[in-house]
Amino acid sequence: MKQIITLALAITLTISVTIEKVHAYDRVTGKTFASRSEVIAKQGMAATSQPLATQVALDILKSGGNAIDAAIAANAMLGLVEPTGCGIGGDLFAIVWDAKTKKLHGLNASGRSPQGLSRQYFIDNGYDKIPKFGPLPVSVPGTVDGWFMLHNKFGSKPMTELLAPSIKYAREGFPVSELIAYYLERSVARIGHYDGFKETYMPDGTMPKKGQIFKNPYLADTYEKIATGGREAFYQGEIARTIASYMKDQGGFLNYEDLAQHQGNWVDPVSANYRGYDVWELPPNGQGIAALQILNVMERYDVAKMGFGTPEYVHTFVEAKKLAFEDRAKWYADPAFNDIPVDELISKTYAAKRQTLIDPGKAAKRVDAGLNKGDTIYLTVADKDGNMVSLIQSNYRGMGSGMTPTGLGFVLQNRGEMFTLDSNHFNAFEPGKRPFTTIIPAFVTKDGKPFMSFGVMGGGAQPQMHAQVIMNIVDFGMNLQEAGDAPRILHSGSSTVTGDTMMDGGYVSLESGINAETRRELMKKGHVLRDVVGAFGGYQAILYDSENNVYYGASETRKDGHAAGY
Repeated sequence: MKQIITLALAITLTISVTIEKVHAYDRVTGKTFASRSEVIAKQGMAATSQPLATQVALDILKSGGNAIDAAIAANAMLGLVEPTGCGIGGDLFAIVWDAKTKKLHGLNASGRSPQGLSRQYFIDNGYDKIPKFGPLPVSVPGTVDGWFMLHNKFGSKPMTELLAPSIKYAREGFPVSELIAYYLERSVARIGHYDGFKETYMPDGTMPKKGQIFKNPYLADTYEKIATGGREAFYQGEIARTIASYMKDQGGFLNYEDLAQHQGNWVDPVSANYRGYDVWELPPNGQGIAALQILNVMERYDVAKMGFGTPEYVHTFVEAKKLAFEDRAKWYADPAFNDIPVDELISKTYAAKRQTLIDPGKAAKRVDAGLNKGDTIYLTVADKDGNMVSLIQSNYRGMGSGMTPTGLGFVLQNRGEMFTLDSNHFNAFEPGKRPFTTIIPAFVTKDGKPFMSFGVMGGGAQPQMHAQVIMNIVDFGMNLQEAGDAPRILHSGSSTVTGDTMMDGGYVSLESGINAETRRELMKKGHVLRDVVGAFGGYQAILYDSENNVYYGASETRKDGHAAGY
């Protein structure tokens, strides 16, 4: 056993050294792991997961649009150029800082399960869980409704102008970027056999490769109908009827009435103060408050003194994460169907009780909830007037369910997979219910002023990375770019939304910049280490410097993302 551990450490160290060579050790400024400097601009800033979408956002800002206009335009563009992570077949969440009222607004634009589908259907047909792909995990897509809710409340330019760039790119084509080409190819084996998919994404029989020009005329037509006909064109018009007809043919349950009855909700963001910074998340059915729970526990330690990447820091963070995620597994669900004790879960008093369960010398193998009562895109935009938007949008599992309605140019989400069939669980499947969702936007204020809008894509990694970004900036003094580039800690495999308790402690994955000594000490404490690729998320952020009245933008190198300002 000792020889195996020694060999594993040697291999890990070799891999770490090899990978770390790509980082800029020779930079004049910044941390050794920093990929580049921050982007700094005065009039406006946009950071998205694809450069063409960032440019669309800037064009809207420069033509007089505000941050909300630019965010909608960028999201529409991402649905075209990055269908592996988002699209109008999925859901949307946002946090908006309104400069006029100096207030944060939260938007939950997630959809609900079909009214005609019951938990009993799954049981009668031999399912022990909801399938990942096909017609059964499809829930109502909430994105288009989210666009119009944002636009009606804050927008300044007509929707025809906001969707025009995406329509033009969809008709004329765009070059596919590297990471998106990789995920497009991976999607074929999983969902390429479903009706409509190949016609939309593989018209010549193959997925487009890096640099190849791809067109989506079906999506251009759909966007034009939405631009001129409004949200009703999607939820009550020809698009809705096409979706309903396709789903019926595929043996699904999402129908016209489900779409016509859909409505998103404005919600109040919730916060926890971390060493003077108010960190804001949206309440469930999302997982945002898990980041607040982690930070509340970590605030009870001298994180700065521990030091970044040390065994003590990584161990404490992982144990704090375990505590938060067991509560996540038990409580996080649709609040319309459950009484969720959000205030108690994110309280400092509760964090103090939970902290006592952390053993500084030993990894927990089992943790229970404390109270007894996927691929994504993220973007953020800021404008010259001080408005800021934090927006996240997803189909779940990359390109979603595989259900590609005839001639519409997009795939419907499979977010309904997140339901459990355990009738006693908060997240149990019920008709007309929102499933637990992983996508979460974040915002930070300080002394009542906007400080940072940020997000990190990556399923269950998201609250973990939210907390790490905050600590990177507050405790370790990193700048906005460094906070995203810094090597990350990911704990996985401990629990699920079905409410299972953590029986084996899960496993810890560390990015290459965390050294072999830390890995060795973690194994001594009982942690199981496992290398993973591509699971650490993708980060975009904008920071407002009130002293100099400028914006800082950042987008890390793990994805195709891009931050730019003017």
